[in-house]
Parts: sequence; C-alpha cells; structure tokens
Amino acid sequence: MSACPHVSSASLSPPRPSQSVYREDCTLCFDSIDSPEGLDVCLHCFNGGCATERQHGAKHAQEANHPLALNIKRTRKQKHRDEPPQKMSKLAINAETEEDRFDTVSSVKCFECANDDIEKSQGNLQVVVDGVLKANTFAKQEEVKAWEQEMIPCEHTLCLEQETSRHIESQSLGHCSQCDLNENLWLCLTCGNLGCGRSQFGGVGGNSHGVAHTDSTKHPVAVKLGSLTADGSADIYCYACNEERTDPELVAHLAHWGIDIAGRQKTEKSLTEMQLEQNLRWEFSMTNEDGKELKPMCGPGLTGLKNLGNSCYLASVVQSLFAMPEFAQRYYRPDEKLPKTSDPAEDIEIQLRKMADGLLSGRYANPNPDVIASEDTTEQPHQKGIAPAMLKHLIGRGHSEFSTMRQQDAFEFLLHLLKLISRSQRAAKDYYKDVSDPVDAFRFVMEQKLQCLNCNKVRYRQDEAENISVAVPIKRLQKDTKMEGVTPGPDGSVEKETEEFESVTLQRCLDEFTAAEVVELNCGACGGKNFTKQSLFKTFPSILAVNARRFEIVNWVPTKQDVPVIVDEGTIDFEAYRSKGQQPGEELLPDDSADAGAGSTAFVPNEAALSMLEAMGFPRVRCEKALHATGNTDAETASLWLFEHMEDPDIDEPVDLSGGGAGASASNAVDPEKIEMLGNMGFGAPQARQALKETSGDVERAVEWLFNHPDATGDFGEEQEAGDQASAQQPESKAVAEDNKPANFKLQSIVCHKGGSIHAG
Repeated sequence: MSACPHVSSASLSPPRPSQSVYREDCTLCFDSIDSPEGLDVCLHCFNGGCATERQHGAKHAQEANHPLALNIKRTRKQKHRDEPPQKMSKLAINAETEEDRFDTVSSVKCFECANDDIEKSQGNLQVVVDGVLKANTFAKQEEVKAWEQEMIPCEHTLCLEQETSRHIESQSLGHCSQCDLNENLWLCLTCGNLGCGRSQFGGVGGNSHGVAHTDSTKHPVAVKLGSLTADGSADIYCYACNEERTDPELVAHLAHWGIDIAGRQKTEKSLTEMQLEQNLRWEFSMTNEDGKELKPMCGPGLTGLKNLGNSCYLASVVQSLFAMPEFAQRYYRPDEKLPKTSDPAEDIEIQLRKMADGLLSGRYANPNPDVIASEDTTEQPHQKGIAPAMLKHLIGRGHSEFSTMRQQDAFEFLLHLLKLISRSQRAAKDYYKDVSDPVDAFRFVMEQKLQCLNCNKVRYRQDEAENISVAVPIKRLQKDTKMEGVTPGPDGSVEKETEEFESVTLQRCLDEFTAAEVVELNCGACGGKNFTKQSLFKTFPSILAVNARRFEIVNWVPTKQDVPVIVDEGTIDFEAYRSKGQQPGEELLPDDSADAGAGSTAFVPNEAALSMLEAMGFPRVRCEKALHATGNTDAETASLWLFEHMEDPDIDEPVDLSGGGAGASASNAVDPEKIEMLGNMGFGAPQARQALKETSGDVERAVEWLFNHPDATGDFGEEQEAGDQASAQQPESKAVAEDNKPANFKLQSIVCHKGGSIHAG
C-alpha cells in the first residue's frame, strides 16, 4: 500500500443520507459488483462505474476529474437454505444483510496515480469508505425493503359455530374425503370435513376439494393439519374473507374434533414458509402455474428482468418494446460513444440505452454459476437477470402511481412511457446522430364518419392516435357447457364453480370497434337528431397497440371477467378496417353544423343513462363528461370510460356542454401569457395557440399535446381567418395522404394480468 496526494482533496466527505450511492451496478451498463473485476464507486460523487473491459469507472474519473474510487467485489456465500426454524406470527420478508449473503472485499484506487491499493487510514478516507459501504444503495432507496401482512382474527373465526363433535383421523391415517391425497389436507372447523387444498408452487399436490367443500357448504374457516404445532400455531384460512386469519380458540376448536394439539408436530411447510421460501429462492426456482420448472433460456434478446416489487407490468412492457426493431435500432448502439453527462443515472436517454444493451447484447444472459440446486428440485441454473431500478426511478418520478411499488396497469404504463420517450427526443437531437422518435411507429390516424340519418349528409374528422381500446364482448356459457381444458373430479365436479365465458376472437372485437353506431346529435342542415358514427383507420402504424377491455358492470361494480381472447398467430389483414374517405355522391354537412362532430348546440345528456350513472355513485360532472365522450349512448359504455379515466387530473373539471365545443374554443382568444410560457419552452406561437385551444387552456396538458403532435400545423389566429373560411368548405383538403401500404399485422407480444383487479390489466 502507498500514499496518494489526492486523498487530501476537500471534496472527499461521506455521503449524506439524501445522496444516492450507486454501489450495486454501473450507471452506464449492468456490469455490477458481482463481476470478477468489481465496481468502481466514485468517492467524490458516488457514481458507479464498471471496472470490466468497458472501463466506465475510469472514464468517469477522467471526464469528471474525480480520481479516487472504491472498488467493491462480492461473491455469494455457498450455503443451502433450510426451512425457517420457527413459526412466524406474521407474513414478512426481512431484508438480509450483505454479510449474511455475500463475501465482500473492497480497495481504494486512484486512477490518476495508477494506484490500485491505497491505504485507507490516510486522512478521512476510512470515514468516507465506511460511509459508502454502510449507505443505502440507490436501489434500496427506490424499492420496498420488506413487506408484511399481519395475521388477525375475523368475525368468522371469533363467532365460529361447530356441528356435533366426532373423532376424525388425521396425520398418517387421514386422507381427503374425495380423493386419496394424505397431504396438504385442510380441516373444516365447522363440520370436520377433510379436503385437499390447492396445488402449490414447487409441486405440492392438491385437487382443491377443500375449496369445493367450502363453496358448497359455505363453511368459512379451515385449518391446514400439516401446519399444526404444539405451541398452537397453524395455517388458518377464512374463505369468506379470502384471507389468512388467526383463531384465538383454535385449541378448543380442534379438540372438538378429537385433535390434541399438544402432541402435534409440524409435518408440512406453512403458507408463510412456502411464500418466504419462494421469495428467497426466486433466483433459481422458476415455475409455471402448474408448478413445473421452466426451461432456462440464455443468449442475445433472451435476457430477463428482475422483479423489483410488483414491477412485472414494467418488465413486460419494456421487454415487448425492445423486441421491436424500431426501439432496438434507436437505443441499441454498441459502437456509438455516449456523451458526457454529470449524472447518467438521471438521464433517460442513457438509461434507455443501458436497458437496450442489457436486453439485446446477451452480455447478461448467462447461466448463474452461483445458483445451488436444492435436494427437492431438478432445475438447472438460469441467468440472474438485470434489475431496471434506475429506469423505473426515472419513469415513475413525479407520478403518483408509477413511483410506488404497487401493481399497476400495463397499458397505462405503456402510454406513460411512450410519452416520456417522445419528450426526450428533442433534447437527444442535440447530442446524438440519426435520432428519430421510435414512438412514431405507434402513431396513426383514425377517421370518424358522421352521417345524418335524415338528410344523409356526412362529416369526416381525423384524429391522431397511438393505440386503440376495444371492448371485449362478454357472453356466458351455459352451465352444462365445459370449456376445453377443464377436467372434472372423480365425482364429476370441477375444481370451483366459476363462471365460464365464450371465447372471443380479436377480429370480432375489431369488427365491433369499427362498426357503425347510432348516436343522438343535432344536424344543422336538416334539424335531424340521429346520426351514425363510425371510426376506421385512415393510416396504419408500424406497431399497433390494442387494449382489450374485459370489464363488465356486475351489481354496479366494475368487474374484470376472464374472457379468452383468441389472436391468430399468422398474418392478420386489417384492410376491412381502412377508411375510404369521402365517396362520390356524398354531400358534406355545412361547417356550422359542427355539432355533429363537436356539438354547436347545447349537449343534452341521456337522462336515463345519467340517472343510472348517478345511482352508481358518480358525481354528476363526471357522468356528463363520460356521456359526452362516449356519444351519449348508454350507462355501461360511459361507466367503462369513467373507470379508465378515474386518474385524469381534470376528471372533476366541468366540461363545456354549451355547444361551443372545439369550434367555440377556437374562436376565443388564448391567454397571451400562456402562449409566451410555451414559447419559452421552445414552441412556436401558432403551435402553442393550437395546443392551448385543444386542452382548454391547460398549460401542462398543452405541453403533452405538443409532444404528442410534433407535426401540428398550428393556429395562426386572425392572420389565417380568411384561409380558414375557405378551407372550412373543404375540410378534406387538409386530410392526411392516402395510406396505400398493405394493412397486415402479426402478433408480437401479449401483456396480460391474471388477477381480478380492474386497476391492473
């Protein structure tokens, strides 16, 4: 060890609690402290840079003039995980220390002196090093360290009524009342029935006869016999609450059925222990819903993403995006040098490139050599995967939902991510060559046709879009109709009496989405009240994002239904959904009849639908807004719109129903100060004026609109009034160019949330 003159630098001080310390992986790539060369953590700004052949740590030191770094290497301790030694009273995953899991070595290096082993006792170097090693890492600051679910009694366990007592066989002599299984047995505390439980991850057998018993008898509480211990603890499940519970009188309730808990010995893992084991072994225990081991895959384009805590929605969307050539070509540029930046972890362009490198290079898709197969599994070591903590932080920053660790809707996340990517392109053009917005691949134009049923005059309107949201027709199967794949038990019953639904093809969803519907509007030409409305594709995108809405209102409650949506794996022809534009012989509605498209007379909500929506508990302003947005048709369509827009910041702002619509707002003067504010952001006055009119003067929404409409022509106000009057007679003159390319699509990816939550899809 030798001395270094840079140790006396005034910039050396321990990290503050609020400072991010990047000591897990490199901020420019996914090389980490687990790499053989380790990770170089800058002792001046605490940036993490790899010490591998990429030398991102050394490059940072040179560019930032930060010579000192702490090199950290860690290796996983070779040990087997045994069953938890004692029963836990609550479901909790406590964060292990690094000392429990890893052997870690560190050394201080100076890049300027070319010294790789500096004495830590010099100056305050030891204090800084200790501060770095003890500080929460960036990832730990952004994720939930532990989660826990307290087990409490409920009214069904507290007020349990038991039938006539009898002695039942248990342990080795007991078996399910409907099959021969003698493990994973659940005792109904009400009647003493023994039924096998559900099959569990890891190969634990079960035919769900205990669940079937509960469904048929409505007996709410059951206890897992194999989890009983002499201290009175056990797995207790209340099916009425659909939660794990505790039973203060468990000893007495078991004695009622001839079971002396004092002599019991736990023979099976509890639900808590299996959950904990699954989390602890998640890196190398990958199973499907049937409990079968998944085949490990490795190589370029086959890199997995670690779950950061309910982040499967992020992983699914990101994997789908970077599988698209438009995104891969935009962000995976291994031969292009990244520009200098003071904080790469806060640069979305760099983090997207880091993600592209991680997913597509194959550098991190190698079998994990540290994985230890346990005696009860035959699985093969698979890759560790990469943790998208920095990207998740940037995407979720400032967002009320995506900044949390709660489960989220994948489609909402996709739209949010695409918006951020589009926003970042303007800044990227100043630093990178050949920059193009990959979100352009999602953009297309829908053309809406309105036709008066009285005078047959028509009006066309074109809207730019990045996705379509289609309703899935919901039709229940007859009780005696069985879906393919459902196997009845020995007695002819199925696992659970659940509703089954008729499968629906994507084509059928599209047919209904593009079908003409009758709406109630006022015709300025003839005074008629009824119109047909139909939306078709004017242009087609390279990538079409389709949101399938499997929602239904059941007892005034929105419910996600398990409707199978069948998508053809071959080429799907969308030619039938192409708009042909104005046809010969069609007469356009005069411009002053804009109520057919935007409403020039007062909008009158459908009273019947409005009453139903208010009866469901929605405020009147939301009801009117929903009916206005969905064509004033029915309560169900409007309620679905409401559930999709519950989080809109302007959901409770009254909508202009006076009849002015877009046309009226266009005639009103826009606040010059708001135009100036947008001008200071780099937007031209015409574009700013148009954006403000489209968003009712909301500056924040106007910014989003401008990023989503980069090719907007703008509103030139009075200087273009004469031209607008002329073009008003021929609105089709501004129509987009005809799209003659083949409208053929092929399925690339599906993101589907299996849970019942309407907030995660």
